Amino acid sequence: MPDGKIRIGVMAPSSRLKPGILEQAERLAARHFPTDRYELVLHPQCLLQAGHFAGPDALRAAALLELANDPTIDALWFAHGGYGSFRLLDRVMPHLLAPARNKIYLGYSDVGSLLGAFQRDGIGRPVHGPMPADIRRPGGDEAVLRALSFLILGAEDGIEPQVGAGLPAAAFNITILAHLAGTPFMPDLSGYLLMLEDVSEPIYRLDRCLGQIFSAPALGRPAGIRLGRCSDIIPNDPDFGQSEEEIVQHWCERSGIPYLGRADIGHDGANKIVPFGPWRMTP
Repeated sequence: MPDGKIRIGVMAPSSRLKPGILEQAERLAARHFPTDRYELVLHPQCLLQAGHFAGPDALRAAALLELANDPTIDALWFAHGGYGSFRLLDRVMPHLLAPARNKIYLGYSDVGSLLGAFQRDGIGRPVHGPMPADIRRPGGDEAVLRALSFLILGAEDGIEPQVGAGLPAAAFNITILAHLAGTPFMPDLSGYLLMLEDVSEPIYRLDRCLGQIFSAPALGRPAGIRLGRCSDIIPNDPDFGQSEEEIVQHWCERSGIPYLGRADIGHDGANKIVPFGPWRMTP
């Protein structure tokens, strides 16, 4: 940041973006932040399409590495979730250089595959929080501004209230964290406050994923679990008989990990920011 600007790289590691999202996010940023405080560096890969993905795997991985290894980029803001970031891990993780260890990496949902691998290998500061694509959600402007205020100004008012309450924290989509179990990319979250959320899954799948997460030796032993919002739950037939909170409590009881209540995260405009690791809130 030699000129005093925060340079924020933007790339899409997963699904393709709908047209106009990045332009909308740029206009919102320009209305709320002085242009001498930040620069959004939009990688051209964001505009590619290869079927479901924002470009082929090799090109998405190359874009991520280009920004992560650039010493002039201060933060990498992932543009969109969906599906696809797991396909990049073996292409990206062995090739991250020293500059990649000095960045914030902000995103959530499918991007949790990258955040988990970065956490495991001590790459920068992973952060669970809103992405540019959230601008199309109800309350999306507020969500995007929450992320930009954190990145540009270091604002802490958008951080989840339990962060900094004495435990290092991490946050994941339930399904994504379950998919990391049994892979070389599963983070050790021993002693962490682990926050979980999900979207568009039936309860039985959430139960199955939670069983996998709580049984994964590589996870370690979190100090406690908080449950964010599980939205747009697909109905079971027959009814599963337990709510999302009840199944988390069930697996916490079976594993001996304390259930500590709810967390203010989820696939919605109210999604709060969770920096991974220790975080001391400014008095």
